[in-house]
Amino acid sequence: MTVLDFGFGALEHEFWRWIFVMTRIGAALLAAPFFGAAGVPPQARVVLAGALGALVCNWTAVAAPAVLFSMTGLLAVAGEVLVGLSLGFVLQIAFAAPLIAAEVIGGGMGMNLAATVDPQTGAHSPALGQYFMVVLTLVFLGLGGHLHWLGLVVRSYQMLPPGQTWLGVGVLGRITALGSDMFLTGATMALPVTLVLLVVQLAAGVLSRAAPALNLFSLGLPAGIVAGVMALILSAPLLSDRMAALSAEALGAAAQVVTR
Repeated sequence: MTVLDFGFGALEHEFWRWIFVMTRIGAALLAAPFFGAAGVPPQARVVLAGALGALVCNWTAVAAPAVLFSMTGLLAVAGEVLVGLSLGFVLQIAFAAPLIAAEVIGGGMGMNLAATVDPQTGAHSPALGQYFMVVLTLVFLGLGGHLHWLGLVVRSYQMLPPGQTWLGVGVLGRITALGSDMFLTGATMALPVTLVLLVVQLAAGVLSRAAPALNLFSLGLPAGIVAGVMALILSAPLLSDRMAALSAEALGAAAQVVTR
């Protein structure tokens, strides 16, 4: 099976098959927003990939390349990595939509000045974006989206077996279209609060013109923060519903990646 032969016969054959199966699963876990977070130890991802790989080896007839360390074998491994990264990247795009909404809302409220370190990526993001990400993560986990996604990764070996893993133009086009849809989703999530903030800013502008002695910054900034917080509280049910729909759309887009 490979140029590295340790003399264990069939046991070694199953070992290299297991390693080959873990390639797609490990790449998917690395690219996914929840499993690939900076706070998740790499050992945990390796253990999870190994456990899922053992299930795939027992339940499916996935065959590794005859010679793994050859040009054909390395191309097969590269195809597995491509599929795994695509499955995780689609989920990553969906999780970016709340951050877009938080940027828009935070800019209107003046909350973008308060930035914290995102535990998912280690980068700086607005504090309001952390709130949206926590809500989306809780909704995604509460609905069992992580289990559906892991099940999709396992089923992908039947829908897109090794050797047919190079994604075509149509699949790449669907991933690109999903990115544009996420911008629209983020704008839709931010629209109710943004409209309230627009009305508040217009009212503050009218007051500043009617009474020039009033300080626009001392009046408009606190009013925008208070109005934004109240709008977020009132729109919380709508936000949770939109998060649930976003989770379903992300899983549907991930399923399209492995669907011919």
